[in-house]
Amino acid sequence: MKRITIAALGVSGLAFVLAGWAAAQGDQGTIDRIVDIGKHDSHLMKDLGGLCEIGSRLTGSPRLRKAQEWAAGKFRSYGLSNVHLEQWGEWPMGWEREPGTYAKMVRPFDIDMVFTSPDWTNGTNGPLRGAAVADPKTKADFEKVRGKLKDAWVVTEGIPRRPRGGGEPPPVGDEQAQVQKMVEEAGIAGRVYGARGELVITFGNYREKTFDKHPKLRQVILARSDMDRIKRNLDWGKEVVLECNLDYRWWKGPVPQYNVVAEIPGSEKPDEVVIVSGHLDSWDGPGSQGALDNGTGSCTALEAARILVKAHACPKRTIRFILWSGEEEGLLGSHAYVEAHKAEMDKISAVLVDDGGTDYQGGYVGPEVMRPMMEAAFGPSVKAFPEFPQVYKVVSSIRRQESGSDHASFWKYNVPGFFTIETGRSDYNFIHHTQHDRIEYAIPEYLVQSATNHAIVAYNLACADTLVPRQVPATTPAR
Repeated sequence: MKRITIAALGVSGLAFVLAGWAAAQGDQGTIDRIVDIGKHDSHLMKDLGGLCEIGSRLTGSPRLRKAQEWAAGKFRSYGLSNVHLEQWGEWPMGWEREPGTYAKMVRPFDIDMVFTSPDWTNGTNGPLRGAAVADPKTKADFEKVRGKLKDAWVVTEGIPRRPRGGGEPPPVGDEQAQVQKMVEEAGIAGRVYGARGELVITFGNYREKTFDKHPKLRQVILARSDMDRIKRNLDWGKEVVLECNLDYRWWKGPVPQYNVVAEIPGSEKPDEVVIVSGHLDSWDGPGSQGALDNGTGSCTALEAARILVKAHACPKRTIRFILWSGEEEGLLGSHAYVEAHKAEMDKISAVLVDDGGTDYQGGYVGPEVMRPMMEAAFGPSVKAFPEFPQVYKVVSSIRRQESGSDHASFWKYNVPGFFTIETGRSDYNFIHHTQHDRIEYAIPEYLVQSATNHAIVAYNLACADTLVPRQVPATTPAR
């Protein structure tokens, strides 16, 4: 294996090597077939539809496991080898939000509300109806509403603090802390919070929780217009009644956690690897299908694999496809993978991650030393899709990329990990972790380009004369 660093090359040597990289390509006939299949025989939207039928995929949930088995079946049907679910850990309990969950106002009129609630929190064990009561701020306020709190939904300003471990959100202020404790010991149905706007963002904390030890407080987060409607009617002195069906299921563990792995083996250097990946897990707020975060990235990896096999690609290095899990909880699956395979890190040429929604793959970010090789790798894609230009954005370090995802787990061992630049008209903030993460916001022509580009870049890197060059960290002396 050739391992090249910036410090190891003089100016003339660097120019010579970069010129060689610029010319390094896979077989042109194979590239032409990749482009033809990717552009004219795409299966991507069909696969994305199949994944979204499974639904959102919280890490550790049965829906994620079903999606992992589905994806492994797809890889096998495409003809990949070494297809397996690789365990990276286990959790002490399981939790899943069932599809029948809802929240609505039933008085003074009946209207469904847009909402979410944190994952790994308590449900209602069926529809739970109760009066809406404004949250008391002082002990005097508490005494005024004491008799109304039993089974009430307490309307609370702000959004819930994210709980740490199995405990409740940490209170603030001495009197406020005491009043919160008094309210929550009064037998309330739960707390109702308002989002900052119309987007409701789902989050959660699984750490230190078990089947027996987890927060008992129910929490509902409403879109701002629904929250304002409740407060407005309370201000008018009207009776406001809410009904929530938080159909959440806990079960005892341990619950094993997996990544999905599949390969196209290398013909000459099978122990050297290019990784193409996305994360299969998602948040699971009501309405979300996990379509763009990161169903699209998972399906571009699946489609790239299908294209390469159908094009009879024969890469010199192994192209490994990995669908991560635990990304949303802190890159858990990829971090565990890196630690389990750390002896192999020097033989990984690059890690490609598509995790930015439905826009097209508009290039890559990295140091100058990697630019010629990466530009050569995506050059055929730019030619095939002239309407979708790409760039290589030069930064001082591979770690200076603006987006965080599973590629970052590989930086610890100096492996070039790339988060594809997402370019196009999609508003990712409208989608990210919200109720709008649905397939109707996917843009098919962008995804066709993304899957084809993945296949072209992975194939060219796998056929190049060398691995993608490492960059010596500033704190490491050159050898």
